[in-house]
Amino acid sequence: MKTLEIIGFKRANLDGASLTEIRETGNVPCVVYGPGIPEQIHFYSPIILFRDLIYTPEVHLVELNIEGTIVKAVLKEAQFHPVSETLLHADFMAYTEDKPIKFEIPVKVTGSSPGIAKGGKLEFKTRKLKVKGLANDLPDYIEANISNLDLGKSFKVAELNAEGFEILTSPNVSLVTIGIPRALRGKKVED
Repeated sequence: MKTLEIIGFKRANLDGASLTEIRETGNVPCVVYGPGIPEQIHFYSPIILFRDLIYTPEVHLVELNIEGTIVKAVLKEAQFHPVSETLLHADFMAYTEDKPIKFEIPVKVTGSSPGIAKGGKLEFKTRKLKVKGLANDLPDYIEANISNLDLGKSFKVAELNAEGFEILTSPNVSLVTIGIPRALRGKKVED
């Protein structure tokens, strides 16, 4: 999995006025907590550094450089303004190399479905899966091969192979389905 560096600066004041000032200067207030560090650290970071972390379908491990202190972490939650969708706050969870972490990994669809060739539509049901494993063992994405999916069929979590990590999402959850368009419903589909 790819690692992204974010540079941060410690916050002394945690009141609302200082949060407003941090945001007005183009920064994002953040906090990092978890088993990888002795106590939580409140810091802020330039908003531009979050572009490659948040506005991408890929997932990254994060190396936080907070005034020279390096903390390995994952983005746990990002809060956005309800109207402008500006990033308002980011929570990071510090981890250690020897303890498993829970993380969401994107699903990547591969292969050509015979159902799509017959006029079906690929419908995504779940785009990310919850997994648990050591940070170095987690993949960039989980591959779902739809080469055997016909019209009306689904690819479920139970059909995935997980090596080196555990999938926490229920095995009965559908990842993708080949939907039957209205024009084909009621007609007998020729093989």
